[in-house]
Amino acid sequence: MTMDKKRSGKIEGKGVNIDYGQRRIVENLDLAIPERRFTALIGPNGSGKSTILRTFAALMKPSGGSILLDGRDLMDLSTRDVARKVGVLLQGPVAPEGLTVADLVRQGRYPHQSLFSRWSANDQQACDEALMLTGTTDLSDRLLDSLSGGQRQRAWIAMTLAQQSEALLLDEPTTYLDLEHQIELMNLITMLVEKHGKTIVAVLHDINQAARFAEHIVLLKDGRITSAGKPDTVISAETIFDVFNVKTVVIRDPVAGTPLCIPL
Repeated sequence: MTMDKKRSGKIEGKGVNIDYGQRRIVENLDLAIPERRFTALIGPNGSGKSTILRTFAALMKPSGGSILLDGRDLMDLSTRDVARKVGVLLQGPVAPEGLTVADLVRQGRYPHQSLFSRWSANDQQACDEALMLTGTTDLSDRLLDSLSGGQRQRAWIAMTLAQQSEALLLDEPTTYLDLEHQIELMNLITMLVEKHGKTIVAVLHDINQAARFAEHIVLLKDGRITSAGKPDTVISAETIFDVFNVKTVVIRDPVAGTPLCIPL
């Protein structure tokens, strides 16, 4: 997949408020997503992580402020235009029964299809590359329901890659995966950023996983950013206690050299 530097998929929120009914979930959020980097959103339940992700994917409308995609207000763009630039994978996606992996991945080409357009060589190439990158080529004829959790998650990511969008937003992508498949997935994300120039944002619950794999961490509490930056600057005993109310010792990971948080 080639990287188009003119269409970077730059995402930025300015003074964003997000409400559920009468309740304000996120208030006055200023957040610029670093381009071609892996950003992790972490924080306790109810801190607004998934809500922010959904709003940045145009699945929710902010009640105030603006979200810019390559300098244009996200709310002024069509669903198809947003999907060409931003791929999103929500937690626990559901597909129709009887769908194969190849069928699922083909759905990722929707943003590039018009009402009367035919399946093209470019469409097939995008799907083939997505399957290859996620290691799911050999699974393409398998029913989605027959796959393990890790295989299924890779198939869904292949679908988002088939969109050929510059940015990928992933909501708790490692949930329900065993340790081996979690590591597989995090290595895949790293590869997509380093070798294919993707901008990836993921909601994560595992602080140490975020510190080890993400280049940029946004720490959230009650709908506000308490700290943002490189793992070394964000993850400390003080910040973890302030956000999670848990006492910890933070040491250097002997393998990765990143912060390692140990609860007391």
